[in-house]
Amino acid sequence: MIYLDYQATTPLSPEVRTAMLPWLDHFANPHSPSRWGREAAAAIEHARGRVAALLPSGGETIFTSGATEALNMALRGTTGRIVTLATEHAAVLDTVEWLARHGRDVEVLPVRADGLVDLDHLRDALRKPTGLVAAMLVNNEIGVIQPVAEIAEAAHEAGALMLCDAVQGYGRMPVPSGPDLVAISAHKVYGPKGIGALWTRDGVTVEPLLHGGGQERGLRSGTLSPMLCAGFGEAAALARRDMSSDADHVRRLHEAALQALGPGWIVNGSTGHRYAGNLNLRRPGLDSARLIADCRSIAFSLGSACASGSGRPSHVLRAIGLSDAEARSSIRLGFGRYTTKEDVVEACALIRDAAEAQQQFAA
Repeated sequence: MIYLDYQATTPLSPEVRTAMLPWLDHFANPHSPSRWGREAAAAIEHARGRVAALLPSGGETIFTSGATEALNMALRGTTGRIVTLATEHAAVLDTVEWLARHGRDVEVLPVRADGLVDLDHLRDALRKPTGLVAAMLVNNEIGVIQPVAEIAEAAHEAGALMLCDAVQGYGRMPVPSGPDLVAISAHKVYGPKGIGALWTRDGVTVEPLLHGGGQERGLRSGTLSPMLCAGFGEAAALARRDMSSDADHVRRLHEAALQALGPGWIVNGSTGHRYAGNLNLRRPGLDSARLIADCRSIAFSLGSACASGSGRPSHVLRAIGLSDAEARSSIRLGFGRYTTKEDVVEACALIRDAAEAQQQFAA
């Protein structure tokens, strides 16, 4: 199996696995005052510092079960009108829809055909009093990089906070210093599933989503897993060390993939403002679901893993103006640290041949 679905999740780094293993047997509760408990707590604080090293200064990092919880905490734990984008992850869009049903004022802005926000349109929307603006750093489906610093500046000028879903960008590029809240996830950066974090700027108040023992500075109750925290910390340290080389590697893979696929494909979203490890593209007339079935030796996707199997065209592709037919002719290829050029060339040649055969027989 050739794995080209790095936006859905990333392989666990061998170094991360090694860092986690001792905590499989060290079972002490990190919130206990015992010596073992203090050792576990110290490991968590060490991991917290490593995770925070890739985030803006002047804030605190709260561990959560993942980015979905972190985004819910930020959206539900703040007040006032929310402005967000039509291409956001379901963890944002479904939460603001729920909040709207419960009386919160929400506006979901369209994006341009390239997937980027229209900043003038955003500023117009912010003429109405707003509490929070939510926007992704890197789109999980099409890889487009939003101008987060400019979005945060517009939010602040309007007296609003800015929430950044940085899940697909954290560890792959610097997180801009503008946001007031940032959500991240370990399993997108070669870490374990089941842990993420919410970074909050100093002075920003968020109401707890969960109540109980008051762990995590009173903001997020629940017993933390030292093993998962240690894994996240190691993944963050590796990402910090290898960010530049990882970026160069995926750029080379991106170019190799386009060359191996050959002509007839159209890249979805901006080609100039995107993360190179995400290649979302379409081929007119292609049945992409059938293509996946025809290429069972390759792991790739139609879009967000969270919406897989829904049968609905991607809301992100629809938001950039694609028709249902165009959305259903699109695929997403994702690669990263452990993908080889040979893997990409072989997989893309197989995808190309299967796509051409499908369309030849359909003609």
